[in-house]
Amino acid sequence: MPKFFIKTYGCQMNERDSEQVAHSLLERGYERVARETDADVVLLNTCSVRDMAEQKALGKMGMLAQIAKRRPETVFGFLGCMAQARGNSLFAEVPHLDLVVGTQKFHRVADYVGELLEKKRARRMDDPRLSICDTEEEAGSAATIRDHEVRPRQATAFVSIMQGCNMHCTFCIVPRTRGSERSRSISEIVQEVRSLVARGVKEVTLLGQIVNLYGRHEFPAAEGKSPFVQLLEAVHAVDGLERLRFTSPHPIGFRDDLLRSLAELPRLAEHVHLPLQSGSDRILKAMHRPYTAAKYRSLVKRIRETRDEIAITTDVIVGFPGEEEEDYQRTRDLVEEIQFDNAFVFRYSTRQETPAAALPQIDDRVKEERNQDLLTVVDASAHRINARLVGRDLEILCEGPSRTNAARLMGRTRTNKIVIFEGDAAHAGELVDIRIAEASGFSLYGTPVMQPSYPVFA
Repeated sequence: MPKFFIKTYGCQMNERDSEQVAHSLLERGYERVARETDADVVLLNTCSVRDMAEQKALGKMGMLAQIAKRRPETVFGFLGCMAQARGNSLFAEVPHLDLVVGTQKFHRVADYVGELLEKKRARRMDDPRLSICDTEEEAGSAATIRDHEVRPRQATAFVSIMQGCNMHCTFCIVPRTRGSERSRSISEIVQEVRSLVARGVKEVTLLGQIVNLYGRHEFPAAEGKSPFVQLLEAVHAVDGLERLRFTSPHPIGFRDDLLRSLAELPRLAEHVHLPLQSGSDRILKAMHRPYTAAKYRSLVKRIRETRDEIAITTDVIVGFPGEEEEDYQRTRDLVEEIQFDNAFVFRYSTRQETPAAALPQIDDRVKEERNQDLLTVVDASAHRINARLVGRDLEILCEGPSRTNAARLMGRTRTNKIVIFEGDAAHAGELVDIRIAEASGFSLYGTPVMQPSYPVFA
């Protein structure tokens, strides 16, 4: 049977989409391989949020032209956000490209791959449909990302609960690449989580472009609870689930009912990723972000009141069109004041067909200076927070070997901090207490807390 290679660029939603594509190919008997040179099918699942992500994917596909020359029967495809945004134009940029599939058609990939392989192997090179492009909208596509290949001792899984976004931030291309908001039913999502837990998964992360606005157009509020809070409660009740997470929310979706959930649902992990984007009210307005710095600051305070030591991470954009030095200083001051556990700092990247692209742009040198300066603030706060954890015993969920050192294991705390430790590989998929010995950068290092081998009496 054919062998396939798939590489993912971008966010957790892209990772989840790639899992669905891989599952559909595996179900048909395809074999997954770790190198594109061994594959009959090479798929790149792309991101369009920043230009660099697009250029990486295009560069990678360009390098694969050598394989295409040696093995013309190999199928090459772009999937996802860049495929959705650029469509047929990609065939002109990449002559050996065979397949372009957008964000609502991942469930069609296996069919298209099979069709292309058959035609290439039959050498029907004059077939007018040798190349396939499908970026059309499809009703019900939100419910098609639901299948999982659960590996032995797999600890965590992503669950896609919705697609699309209606917020139309002026810097963002997502409404164009992902479409409008569409949500799955609570019953479908709960069934998926139950299946994952039955196969050994202990933690699930609910995914949505703006996850806490889930179901606002499809489902009613009940007893003062939004559809998202109703979903959290339903998933929280699944027997055997140890931890529940969600990402990424929007500040305007944090109402009283969601704050109560953070306080009252013990399986809901003590971590909130809350995008800030800017600390300047003027820039927030230009971004079409419907909150002020003061409201964001107040929301952070209320979130921290729900749980002891809850971790808060964020996204920040520097160099947005029109950002003056005073605007940047407001952002810097707010980031310094809040003391985030971590922050992803991005230089503004022009995205065609977004309102911000038409505005006068900031010099790249200024963007880089602000980026590096803000990273020093974030690094300092992360170090201070992590240093407080040295000497403490923390519960981690072991995910398996560390990506940077296969001789060690890695897991995450309930606050989503990475912990590296030495231990038996049998810990994979288990909750383990780790005594933290060292904090370095954004990672923690420690050793398992030894359990006594004799009875302990109170």
